[in-house]
Amino acid sequence: MSGNSDARPTDPSSAPRVPNIPMSDANLGPGGEPTIGSLVKDATASASTLFRSEIALAKSEVVREAKKAGAGGALLIVAAALLLFSSFFFFVFVGFVLDIWLPTWAAFGIVFLLLVVISLILIVAGYLFLKKLRAPEKTIESVGELSSVLPGKGGTASTGGMAHPQIPPAHDPSRG
Repeated sequence: MSGNSDARPTDPSSAPRVPNIPMSDANLGPGGEPTIGSLVKDATASASTLFRSEIALAKSEVVREAKKAGAGGALLIVAAALLLFSSFFFFVFVGFVLDIWLPTWAAFGIVFLLLVVISLILIVAGYLFLKKLRAPEKTIESVGELSSVLPGKGGTASTGGMAHPQIPPAHDPSRG
């Protein structure tokens, strides 16, 4: 012979192992029913997905309302800046212009009242914008519904503290 030992092994246990593809669902038990392990895995995955989606919903609602709050706050800041800067520059300018036709005290009094009215209008506009902010209603509603989904936490299908209504508690035959 040429020295090649391509002959089949005589002992099947020493034969090389070839990976095989299971012909049935690995999550099903011998009776075709899902195993407890696969049920727990599915329940854990579902709970994880539920909580992640609740967090995403809350985040989207809070971001939307935070943008509205930022716009209202910006209006209030603009109003304060307008009041501050105008008290130095515009107030003096318009006061001296009105001083041409009116007594000095009346000219500066009119300018002051005009600036106060403009500032109050901007403050009211900012307040009304902020007043339109709403609570994250969808998140509050869906979190309230969680109690009916979680086992043993109330709702219409309360299980009395058991993990699942159709699975009886474990019984150890050796304990009697």
